Parts: sequence; C-alpha cells; structure tokens
Amino acid sequence: MKLSCLFFLILNLVVQLQRGSCTSSFDDNIYHSDIITNSTNQKDLDRVLKLPGQSFNVSFAHYSGYVTVNKESGRALFYWFFEAVEDPSSKPLLLWLNGGPGCSSIAYGEAEEIGPFHIKADGKTLYLNPYSWNQVANVLFLDSPVGVGFSYSNNSKDLLDNGDERTAKDSLAFLSNWLERFPEYKGRDFYISGESYAGHYVPQLAETIVKHHWITGDKSINLKGYMVGNALTDDYHDHLGVFQFMWSAGLISDRTFKLLNVYCDFESFIHTSSQCDKMLDIASNELGNIDAYSIYTPSCTGNGQFLNKIRRRFHSVARVGEKYDPCTEAHSTVYFNLPEVQKALHVNPAVAPSKWETCSNEINSNWKDSPRSMLPIYKELIGAGLRIWMFSGDTDAVIPVTSTRYSIDALKLPTVSPWRAWYDDGQVGGWTQEYAGLTFVSVRGAGHEVPLHKPKLALALIKAFLSGSPMPTLPKYADS
Repeated sequence: MKLSCLFFLILNLVVQLQRGSCTSSFDDNIYHSDIITNSTNQKDLDRVLKLPGQSFNVSFAHYSGYVTVNKESGRALFYWFFEAVEDPSSKPLLLWLNGGPGCSSIAYGEAEEIGPFHIKADGKTLYLNPYSWNQVANVLFLDSPVGVGFSYSNNSKDLLDNGDERTAKDSLAFLSNWLERFPEYKGRDFYISGESYAGHYVPQLAETIVKHHWITGDKSINLKGYMVGNALTDDYHDHLGVFQFMWSAGLISDRTFKLLNVYCDFESFIHTSSQCDKMLDIASNELGNIDAYSIYTPSCTGNGQFLNKIRRRFHSVARVGEKYDPCTEAHSTVYFNLPEVQKALHVNPAVAPSKWETCSNEINSNWKDSPRSMLPIYKELIGAGLRIWMFSGDTDAVIPVTSTRYSIDALKLPTVSPWRAWYDDGQVGGWTQEYAGLTFVSVRGAGHEVPLHKPKLALALIKAFLSGSPMPTLPKYADS
C-alpha cells in the first residue's frame, strides 16, 4: 500500500533526525541546476556513430556525453546510453551504477557486465555481448560521482568532498537534466540497478527520487523499483557474513574462524584492534593468492591486487573480468585511454583525465559520508510500494550471500513464497525466496560481478525483475 504524502514526509523527517540531519529540503542545485536549452541538438551531438575496434554493425542507437549537475561549480557527469535492441519505445529505462566508491559504471557495467560492447584481450577490439541487458530495456550507464571515469568538476575541491549524500543529489540532478535531453523517456517506467557499493547508491537515489516526487509532484522520473547485487547493505551483517562464508567454503581454518569472531567484532572493523589486524593477516595467508571476489576462478596473474581485501571494509567493486577473463580491467584501461576512443565518445580533451582509470583511489580515500546501514531506507521504500530485489553471486567472499541473507533477515519481513531453486534451460540457476516487499535471488556459480561470470543467468534475472515475475521454475516435462 502506498504511504500517504503526510505520513511519508513525517517518516522522512524522523529518518533525517536519526541520521543527525535536520535539513528541511534538498539542495537547491537539484531543482535549479542548468537545463539543456537546446536539448534536441545536444542529443544529436551525443549520438555515437561507430567506435574504434568495432567490426560489426548494431541495430540500436547509443549516445554518450556530459550532463551538468551543478552549474556553479561546474560539476558534470558522464553517461553512455543504449537504446533497446528492438522497439525501444515499448521498453523501460534502466540506470546501472557500479560502486567503489570511485569506480566507473562504464568500465565495469558496460564493458564487462551488462553492456553490449565488451573488449577483447588486445585492449583495442570490441565484441558484441549476446546477453546485453539492452535486449530487454533501454540502458543508461552513469559515471558517478564527479572524478569517476570521465565525469569532472571545474572546482578541484569537489573531488575531495564526495560522499553518499551528494552523490544521490547529483544523480537526481543528472536524471532531471538528462530527461530534458531525452524527453521521450519522461514518465517511462524507470528502474535502477547496480552492485557492490551501489548497494548504497541505488537505495539512496531511489529514496531521493521518491522524496522529490512527494515534495514537488514532478512525475517525469517514474521510478518503479530497484535491484542490487552483492550489495554493501549493513556493516554489521556484511562483516558477520564474511567470516561464516570463508569458513563454510573451506577458505580458513576452524581456529581462525573462531578467533576472527572473537577479536573482529563490528566496532573492530571501524577502529581495528591489533588482535583483529593479526587475525586478518592470518586469514589472508590461509586464503592464499585467490580472487576473493570469485573464489573458484583464476586471478589475473602478476596483478597482486587480490590479497588482503577483507581489511578494506569490502567497499571496492570487483576487479574480475568472451569467456571469463580475470584481466578484463586491464583491457578496459587500454581501450578507454585511446585518444580515438575518447573522441568517438565525445570526451572533451579540456576536461579529460590525464589517465583514465577504472577506479579512482583519490575518490575512495576522500569519501566523506557512508551510513552504516541501508536497512532504514529499505523499510521506507518497501512501504512506498517499490519493487525491490536483491541478488547475490554465491562464490563472492567479499560481500557474500551469507551477508545479504543476514541483512534481509534483519528486516523481519513475512515470507510470501518459501525458499526454492530456480531454473534456466533445465538446470538450477540459483535459489530464491519472496518476502512481503522484497525478493531475494542467488545466482549459482557467480562471483561478485554476477553478469560477468554468469551472463545468461543474469539476463534471466533482469527479465524476471522487469516483468515482476517469479524466477523460472523447472518445466513440468523435465520431471517426466
């Protein structure tokens, strides 16, 4: 049932007070950021005709460029938008966000997960992803916040002042201004999805959109729901689930598991103790040189980035990457640094980074605000009637399936449909349970980046989510 406007505003005020914020409304920049004065012409200028390394033709249009979100400081976010393969006017609009904080949605979401253009090992040649999500939706990738990917600000201090709150506000400003450039999507069914630290971005943006709707009456952003994968959700439950997963998967010893739970309690992760640090070192040695984001697949040899990830509070997106390639991040780094690629994508040389990176350490290390839990927002948005799904690749040791299940259990939602297997082509694709207001789906054999490791299953997942249907069951003929 939808909350009444009055009750919703009261609820939001209570949540703001709980977070120590008494702001009466949104930043004025959300409502007064610059509006594209010649949107039709700018849209035409944003159209991407062909990309370097693209030896094939496509039937869909795609666009890339900048949208200003704060005129005063000159903050502008970079996007890449793909129309649906067939009949885009009948398909919903889907925004995809990667996390970090500080990682590019174009580097990960587009170039190795759900986008149509993926990059071969030479770093110069593209191939078409047969499981791209633009088969079922018009897909918009956003590099957010400023300082990520090709997004920029004319005020260098902005790069040192990013955080959850401003990211949500700037993302709303982006959507409002982007819709002026693409007015055919005003009022279109709109969904948000993402993974990892986007477990913060996605629900916070959804909350900001819902508040904007109630306060202003603006219905141009017709938000219907959101879906997050292997998502950072609640610090306590996320950390609790990691140790259990590592032990149950046989990655650490019984003794280490017991001592991690003794010395590395919730507060120890925020302010690590010497005993906790020692146990994390022991756990890291026991894990060996594996990719913690995908424990059963090979790591990128010679990379060395996969050790000791558990100490970083699990805020980074996966760096795992035609057939599964653990070095995909390196391919993206080569491709998006090519001058001819940047020119084709309408990157302005005057504001382009001197070296494009998949993730920005500067953004990550200077992050200002990150609430410990998203569960209060989930409770709000479940009450607002949004379609909310959470999915989890079950071979990720960084934000594992155990963590997500602990967070969902903490919501204390009634079960609507009990735990069961779901199927794809007669094989178990994972498991699912439907709650009142939320659906959980695990994806069998997938790591942190589900669409990278199991692209076919990920496409089945997004189809079910967008249609509001349960995950597929085993066909009756399969039992005969």
